[in-house]
Amino acid sequence: MIKNVTKIIEETGLGQANVSQHLKILTPAGIVQQQPQGVSVYYQITDPMILNICELVCQKLETRLQEQSQQLKKLDRLRQL
Repeated sequence: MIKNVTKIIEETGLGQANVSQHLKILTPAGIVQQQPQGVSVYYQITDPMILNICELVCQKLETRLQEQSQQLKKLDRLRQL
């Protein structure tokens, strides 16, 4: 997946300054690489394993949020008694 800054902004909902700051950190860290194409610069994650790790973290967070939501519903029902 190669994306320019405009596409990254659209997909993340972050501002241009925020995306640029993140890319300035991620590029020298070797997490993303730059690919200049004409007047644009495209970015790509260097190791597909990074995407796998992100997916695992997102799944865990989703599970945790669902569990917390269920607990809050139970507490709400108890409070209504």
